[in-house]
Parts: sequence; structure tokens; C-alpha cells
Amino acid sequence: MNVTLFGLGYVGSVTATCLASRGHHVVGVDTDPGKVAALNAGVPPVLEAGLDALLVDVVARGALRATDSVRDALADSDVSLICVGTPSAHNGSTDLRQVERVVREIGSVLAGSTRPHTVVVRSTVPPGTVEEVVAPLLEEASGRRIGDDLQVAMCPEFLREGTSVADFFDPPFLVVGGSPGAAAVVRELFGFVRGPVHEVELRSAESLKYACNAFHALKVSFTNELSRLYRLLDVDSREVMEVFVGDRQLNISPAYLRPGFAFGGSCLPKDLRSLLHLARMNCVDLPVLQGALASNEMVVRDVAERVLDAVESGGGQNRRVALLGLSFKHNTDDLRESPNVALAEMMLGKGLDVRIHDPHVNTAMLTGANLRYVHARLPHLQKVLHDDAADALRDAQVVLVSTSDPSVVATVLAAAPPVVIDLDGRLGRSVESLAGYQGVGW
Repeated sequence: MNVTLFGLGYVGSVTATCLASRGHHVVGVDTDPGKVAALNAGVPPVLEAGLDALLVDVVARGALRATDSVRDALADSDVSLICVGTPSAHNGSTDLRQVERVVREIGSVLAGSTRPHTVVVRSTVPPGTVEEVVAPLLEEASGRRIGDDLQVAMCPEFLREGTSVADFFDPPFLVVGGSPGAAAVVRELFGFVRGPVHEVELRSAESLKYACNAFHALKVSFTNELSRLYRLLDVDSREVMEVFVGDRQLNISPAYLRPGFAFGGSCLPKDLRSLLHLARMNCVDLPVLQGALASNEMVVRDVAERVLDAVESGGGQNRRVALLGLSFKHNTDDLRESPNVALAEMMLGKGLDVRIHDPHVNTAMLTGANLRYVHARLPHLQKVLHDDAADALRDAQVVLVSTSDPSVVATVLAAAPPVVIDLDGRLGRSVESLAGYQGVGW
């Protein structure tokens, strides 16, 4: 199929590359000239395991290219995939401006054409968006009616940053919302995916991603709440949860049920806020989901308070703190709503001398929403970010470790700082045997 994909962020870049690798001809569209140039040069606009080799291959074969011209991208297109960002507004609602802009652009190009076309939304959007926003805008801009030759569908993605390529080819299921004709197009597009396919109502397809992310967020907060209590009771919550997740009949899955630091990223916090906003607008209370956000914020505040206590316990003269790991998840450079960014911001606000190292974060390579977010939260990141872990660690009273990168772990072992707070939980027994070692929840 000839596919046009809008938005070359994490979801878009992976989706475009993987579809092209399975025989489709894909044209990616983005307003960021840097992303367009990078993709056309065979360089991933984002850091994602396994994406590099796939992208080089599909670009070399001419199966994938990028442009900033919507008209050029839609010239021979059968289907459009919308993968643009849907960030949180200040009140927690979902900002749909990028989706609306893209739909208008698609419609204006399709105006006057009778070529069959299907518009598929992959971005996470509130229930009712496709019916109440996308379809009317598309009809208005194109002058055509939704029907046999112009269709809309919702096909949510289930990609985890760091494992997105593997997740794309082996998702838990494929979910399609829309008419039978639209569903048939999506089935053909993803015909190489094995596993169950669920054809559901549009609103159900939109709601499913929120349900999944809300449950994922809930699992993280549930486990961290237990670990905060168990640590004070001298209980290793990792041992407790290791047994807990062995129950596959009732506890469902071990995913996310590992004590650790707060959840973050571009999905879980945003989608929880969106659900809570929808609940407020409909006079419905969702105390558990509200509690998940509050509990998540408490995890960050608790660690910040422990750092201050450790500094004061050491005499208060040495206020240098090293933070090893800044992105919200291992093996990515995504800083959006990273709890580590929030922690760094909090510690800097308390007057601590914070030094940061992340083996995957290079400020020169940050783009788009990722770059805008860190500029807003840590405008002076370049001044406190160190390329070498040893430099960040030097003379630090407290070291917070949020990455299990082998080189970072080795550096921590060599330095043996007075206090090590483990936010990762997978640093190994050598680090845990250090005199100043503390677990975030154990």
C-alpha cells in the first residue's frame, strides 16, 4: 500500500520504518526540517533500539522517504496514518491542535479528488474525537462525505519506548475502530502482524489506550506505595513482589510491577490527566486514578527529601549531588515528563549542587517536544550535564542512580560515594553491598 504518515516522533518513526520494511511504500510528513532531513539520510530522528539498521535499509531501497509537503506526500496515497503528538493542556485536557491541523491539511489535498482514501488515527485521543472532530473536519476540508471512498478509523498503538520495534512486530493484539470497510484497510495494512484482531466501536478503540495506560500507571503507583511502607518495616519489597507477580491467574502480568522510581514519559501522566479531566467534565469521581498521580508525585518528593536528609546528615558542608540517568526510561533519550527531570528541578530549587550524567542524552540531538520540554523544566541543563559519569560523581555526597548501564555501575563501584540511592533496582549485589547504599523503596 502507499502510506502517508504524519508525525515523525517516537511512534511515527518506528511505525513508518517498520511498515516500509514489510513491503509498503511510506512517505513520512513532519513540520520539523531536522527530522525530515535525518530520516532521508537514514538517521533515526529518535533513539530506539533496532531502528537504525531497519531505517538504513528501507531508505536505501526507496521504501521510505520524508517530506514537509502534504500535497507531495498524498499524491498517490491509499491511507494516512496520524501519529502526531496529543500533549496535555494546562487543565489536563488533551491538546488536539496537531491532529486538527493534519486532518485539515489532508482534507484540503483530497478536495476534488475521487481517489479512495482512509484516514487512520494512531495518536492517543479522547473517546469521541474521531466521530466528533476528525470526521467533520475531514468532510469540511475535503468537500467529500465519509462513506465508501473516504473512511476514518482508529487504530491505537501499543509501543513501549526502548522496545518499540519488537513491540510493533509482536503486539498483544491489533485493535481497529471504524466501519467494516475502514477495518478491512487496516487489516491489510497490518496483515503481517500475528495475533488476535479486535474490530470494535470507534469510541472503544479510542478508550482502550487510556484504559491500558491508566492500568500501567496504577500498577507502578500500587507497587511503589507498598515499597515506601515496606522499606520502613525493613522488608525488601522486591522479594515480596517477585512472588506476587508469579500469580498469573489473578495478578495478570508482571509488567510494571517492580518497585522503583516514579512513572513518567509522554503517555501515562498525560493520559491519566486526560481521563481525570473527562471525569470532571462529566461529574464523575475517579479517586484511584487521581491517587495514582498524587502517589507518583510523592515518590519524587520522598526521594528529594531523602537527599536533603543525607546532605544534612553528612554535616551539610558538601551539597554536591550526582544524578546518573535523566530520561524517563532506560535506553531512550526521552525527557518528556521524566521523573528524573522533576527530581533534578526540585533539588536545584533546594540549592543543591546537582551534576547529571545520562549515557543516552545528548542535548545537541534533542528535537521537537523533547527539546521544548527540557528547555522549559531545566533551561540550564547543558551547564550541569556531564559527558563522563566520573566527572558527575566526583566529590558528590549523594549519588542517585537511575540507570543500570554497565559503565555507570562500574563508575559508581569505583567511586564508592558516601550515599548511593538506587532508583533502578537492578544495579547488582556489588553496588548494594556498598556502605552507603539505599534502595528507593527497599
